[in-house]
Amino acid sequence: MSEQYDLVVIGAGSGGVRASRMAAATGAKVAVIEDMFLGGTCVNVGCVPKKLFVYASQFKGHIEHSSGFGVDASFNGFNWPRLKENKDNEINRLNGIYKNILEGPGVEIIRGRGTVAGPGKVEVNGEILEAKRILIATGGWPFKPDIPGGELALDSNDVFAMEALPKRIVVVGGGYIAVEFAGIFNGLGCDTQLLHRGDQILRGFDNEVRRFVTQEVTKAGVKIRTQTDVERIEKDGDEKICHLSDGSTLRCDMVMMATGRQAKTAGLGLEEAGVELRKNGSIIANERFETSVPGIYALGDVIDTPALTPVALEQGMVFVDQQFGEGKRTLNYELIPTAVFCQPNIGTVGISEEEAGERFAGDVDVYTSEFRALKHTLSGSSERTLMKLIVRRSDDLVLGAHMVGDEAGEIIQGIAIAMQAGATKAQFDATLGIHPTGAEEFVTMRSVSREL
Repeated sequence: MSEQYDLVVIGAGSGGVRASRMAAATGAKVAVIEDMFLGGTCVNVGCVPKKLFVYASQFKGHIEHSSGFGVDASFNGFNWPRLKENKDNEINRLNGIYKNILEGPGVEIIRGRGTVAGPGKVEVNGEILEAKRILIATGGWPFKPDIPGGELALDSNDVFAMEALPKRIVVVGGGYIAVEFAGIFNGLGCDTQLLHRGDQILRGFDNEVRRFVTQEVTKAGVKIRTQTDVERIEKDGDEKICHLSDGSTLRCDMVMMATGRQAKTAGLGLEEAGVELRKNGSIIANERFETSVPGIYALGDVIDTPALTPVALEQGMVFVDQQFGEGKRTLNYELIPTAVFCQPNIGTVGISEEEAGERFAGDVDVYTSEFRALKHTLSGSSERTLMKLIVRRSDDLVLGAHMVGDEAGEIIQGIAIAMQAGATKAQFDATLGIHPTGAEEFVTMRSVSREL
């Protein structure tokens, strides 16, 4: 007789781990199946190692800027193998932590590839597991366009395993992954070109933020070319030749494709089981994470909600509450704070100026502040900071907050709490600032920059 489970989770990424361990903590019998690494993309080939690389890429600039503060220092090169080894050690440590937090409440970890074998059945390693509930939490995977020579390019997963740092790199894409890695490589001393087929990088973000970031990233040394795409890649000895859509070519040592991600649903037996998918492969699921097949659920990047680790984590909590708890938890996608760890950083929560103008035309005030941070009055850097608030005039509610500058993500996290609590512009104004900080600008902007 096969094993009987209350919940079998396919995928031990952020959402799958959270759902597994919280369900097990209620006393449920839970198994999680993973054929790669515990912690999923974020821990292994995503936000955690990427942020470590961001830190690494900033030290050259810190050293260069230190002279204005009386520090006599110089940059003497960069040791990529050392960074990679230290990063790998940290990721291995985190993998161990994930193993412990799963086993602690009694989750059974099964290494292998899980597939849906029918109603309430999951096959793994040639065995059938019986489950009252099956949860698909397999996340996403980098997408590379099918172009001649595309196999010569790395994706965002491959970058974390590369053995040497290139002298010249072409990054293809215009989303946050492309922009972040362009900043990383540029900061590590690589000649960096960022190619984007669209008119402007970072689609979906506030347009003023997009323009400002383009300006600042370019000043930092990244060469950005828009309305440009790679049509084919050739190998010439140790070099790569990128043939571009405008008829020109670029020679480089490495090409990185950061052209999007897609739901990792292939080969899971979902279509055979009757689970309805979108054309892009993502799973259609309702607010209770129910798919078109009773007893099969899905959450995280695989269902096309915002592809952010905190979203998947919260979805895991809501799912467990719905299935094993009181069913009182809900998930609001309206106020999701996020950051782009380009250089300088972007932090944002709420709606953009463009969205506000469409939804609340005639009732919107926009407040902006642009300045040179105090640090850079001595550092010699020309980097500037942008802060922005979107306010609904009729009730004074703060609808959006955006920042480009040092530690933008850290600052916006606090702003997000205030907005979640329904803060008004008057309450921002009544809050005393911490001086001298960049963050105080959010509570000192008094003049409306424009009305919509």
